[in-house]
Amino acid sequence: MANEHISKKFDAELEAVRSRVLQMGGLVEQQINRAMEVLAYGDLELAEKVIEDDHRVNALEVAIDDDCTHIIARRQPTASDLRMVMAIVKTITDLERIGDEAQKIARMSKKVHESNISLGNRLADVRYAANIATDMLKTSLDAFARLDLSGAAKVVKQDEEVDQRFRAILRQLVTFMMEDPRTISASIDILFIAKAIERIGDHAKNMSEYVVYLIKGKDVRHVSAEEFEKATTEE
Repeated sequence: MANEHISKKFDAELEAVRSRVLQMGGLVEQQINRAMEVLAYGDLELAEKVIEDDHRVNALEVAIDDDCTHIIARRQPTASDLRMVMAIVKTITDLERIGDEAQKIARMSKKVHESNISLGNRLADVRYAANIATDMLKTSLDAFARLDLSGAAKVVKQDEEVDQRFRAILRQLVTFMMEDPRTISASIDILFIAKAIERIGDHAKNMSEYVVYLIKGKDVRHVSAEEFEKATTEE
């Protein structure tokens, strides 16, 4: 009975930490959406809020990391439980970095609107890439919550599309700057935003890799898309 009680308490602790990871993920997703609103509508007050709220994401990372340290010290988890703790530690690191990228998007978006330079449909292309990257984040978090390998595989495919979009935006901006040198400063700011979105996609992909590690016990970092898909489908 004592062992059963300890086991249930440990499960409850792990579940509580998992819930905080999802809370952190929701906050980061909100930061991205708000940053993109700044880009779309030039809400400079919202930009300041995104920048100032970054400390909330950082605080959650520190708190969850501390929880995981205490779990390892007290419970000495093994097998799947240890993989869960390790996956959480890695996931919150990527979430914190996504929060940093959202802050960067807000800062650069503020500069773009303060420049009063019209960039036409370049912003539409960037917003489309951001929608894909945000969906990648949602899918990765959902895969983590549900232990869903198919969701993790979807994220890897989406990452390729975000990379392609970034390269296309880069080509467009280079052409735009060559045609009108007055747009160089604003175009560089847009390029930083596009790169931040591409990095968000990379971090979301990392998170999907941790899901495979958590479920399968396989390290699928730095493997090809085909190898990743095989790892998510084989028994």
